Amino acid sequence: MGQMQFEHKHSQPSHQDVQSIAYLLSMPDQKTIEQGRYPLVLFLHGSGERGSDVKKVEEQGLPKIMTAWHERPFMMIAPQCKEGTDWSQWLDTVIALLDEIVDKYPIDEDRIYVTGLSMGGYGSWALSAMAPARFAAVIPICGGGDIAHASALTSIPIWAFHGAKDDIVPLDRSEAMVEAVQQAGGNATLTIYPDAMHDSWTETYTNADVIQWMLAQKRPSSRR
Repeated sequence: MGQMQFEHKHSQPSHQDVQSIAYLLSMPDQKTIEQGRYPLVLFLHGSGERGSDVKKVEEQGLPKIMTAWHERPFMMIAPQCKEGTDWSQWLDTVIALLDEIVDKYPIDEDRIYVTGLSMGGYGSWALSAMAPARFAAVIPICGGGDIAHASALTSIPIWAFHGAKDDIVPLDRSEAMVEAVQQAGGNATLTIYPDAMHDSWTETYTNADVIQWMLAQKRPSSRR
């Protein structure tokens, strides 16, 4: 089977105060779709994939791993930050992109997930705290966040991952967030890879159990 090709697109924001953003789009295999609705995964890249060439987003993380898959059980969108910015400056734009995708495609809004690595791990924590009602689960990898946001995250299943030897983003950044969510009454778990450095995403995204866990999560009716 040949290498999977991503579509390269730009968002068309409906509000003048929201920036356009480039993104990758991967459509799911029709045979994997339940009742004609698509599960949707929003992937947030790390700092090394910023820029003006959206193909860079294919170089790491979930997009890279997906090129080897024989089946695509979900739709994926992967926006790209411009050089010199981070996800904290794009949160409104990403939510607008999510709205645009939901309006355009038959998305199962009870099965929308967010995941990201490094800078995108930070973005995953921040975005899910900003719009907790939108997501069925969060998988932040080697990131961190603001523990003051923990109370906003108690309704979302969270499975975080981090390398114990990470010399770029210290392990305690994930530990602090997971502990804060747990203390607030939420459902957060942290898997630590004892020998991993910063790249804790390859092992995570190649683990079928992680993908199966994610796709099994559904947004409860209380958050619709």
